[in-house]
Amino acid sequence: MILSDTFYQFGEPMMVKLDRPTLYCHDLEIDSKSRMITGWKIRLEDQKRVTVEGLRAMNFNTLAVGDSYNDTNMLAEAHAGILFRPPQNVIDEFSQFPVVEDYAALMAEIESVAADLGE
Repeated sequence: MILSDTFYQFGEPMMVKLDRPTLYCHDLEIDSKSRMITGWKIRLEDQKRVTVEGLRAMNFNTLAVGDSYNDTNMLAEAHAGILFRPPQNVIDEFSQFPVVEDYAALMAEIESVAADLGE
């Protein structure tokens, strides 16, 4: 599941290339005649955290991966959170989360957390 602060109109082309994983993000409002962006609809305030909170309420084990401030509420809500290639200021402020810098390290951390969670 991908939780993103992007908009469906930007994310959908990539989701097709990734064989359509579940994507939750926001919507742009587009005028049907002029095809101009006229606004946006936020799915839900703090949607990443709220989604993880909902998954936990349904007794799912949750692991979240993010790279910046807008992900830290989600990381904190998950059973386990991982920072992937974050800027130094995020590393400094959120030292409770492990930091990984490449995909091999990310997969090793995910596998370790999954083993700890019994997945």
